[in-house]
Amino acid sequence: MKYLIIGLGNIGEEYAETRHNIGFKVVDFLAKKFEANFQINTLASVAEFKHKGKQILLIKPSTYMNLSGKAVKYWMNKEKIEIGNIVVVVDDLHIHYGTIRVRPNGSDAGHNGLKDIDAQLLTNQYARIRVGIGSEFPKGRQVEFVLGKWNATERERLDQVIELSSDASLSFCMAGLGHTMNTFNNKKVE
Repeated sequence: MKYLIIGLGNIGEEYAETRHNIGFKVVDFLAKKFEANFQINTLASVAEFKHKGKQILLIKPSTYMNLSGKAVKYWMNKEKIEIGNIVVVVDDLHIHYGTIRVRPNGSDAGHNGLKDIDAQLLTNQYARIRVGIGSEFPKGRQVEFVLGKWNATERERLDQVIELSSDASLSFCMAGLGHTMNTFNNKKVE
């Protein structure tokens, strides 16, 4: 069984520590944990590892956020991975910081990365792990907030948020969507 975990983010040093790049951080954590090295490849940086008989592919699209779907579609096709075996890890400002939501499908909620994946796959029927980044920003400053760096208070819990999100991603591959939703949708990093 092959699974694809997609971490959304933007390439480039200027984006590395921003809230919008939490998806990259989660797949980086998994790669380090399983000693898988990312290689620059077509439309994405790619790492692969085996765990308990499952083949897991991690990708960080190199297309910038707004064109993430191109990389997702390419790697699904190349590796012959069914849509039921993909999960997208994405930042969500509609969810409190420290909380994640595992969903079987859903709207893009204004997120350009998800919007492009929906357009490329012609469906929104794929699993996603929405990592809450909160919405502590003044009216009209959403873009600055999302592309802003973590503040000191957020950084205190960031490693735990990344670990929780990576555990949920791995659970999706190992135990399935239903079990993962039941296990992780009520957990919160305090």
